[in-house]
Amino acid sequence: MRDITMNDYQAGTGTTAMYPGKGTTIGLMYAALGLGEAGEVQGKVKKILRDSDGIVTDEARVKIMAELGDLLWYIGQMCSELGVSLAEVAQGNLEKLADRKIRNVIQGNGDSR
Repeated sequence: MRDITMNDYQAGTGTTAMYPGKGTTIGLMYAALGLGEAGEVQGKVKKILRDSDGIVTDEARVKIMAELGDLLWYIGQMCSELGVSLAEVAQGNLEKLADRKIRNVIQGNGDSR
């Protein structure tokens, strides 16, 4: 398997994006609601704690990867609906966190630290 860029992935999500209101505010809302997939990831991790004494089995890893893929798909589509690239969002996040680290505010509360 070859590595792909974030923008290649985002473009790939568009080939399977079939939902109401694509390209409108309704499409943005649809993609945003898909971020509920994060709860699926949380549920799988919770079951590791509850059922496997905190041991991440190969089977659990595969299931979590699948859920992360679903979540990433919706993130890619949200970016498309907003007219921004996934790479742009990722780069902006790294820059924000690096700035917080330099200012020694990486821990704490609030978006504007």
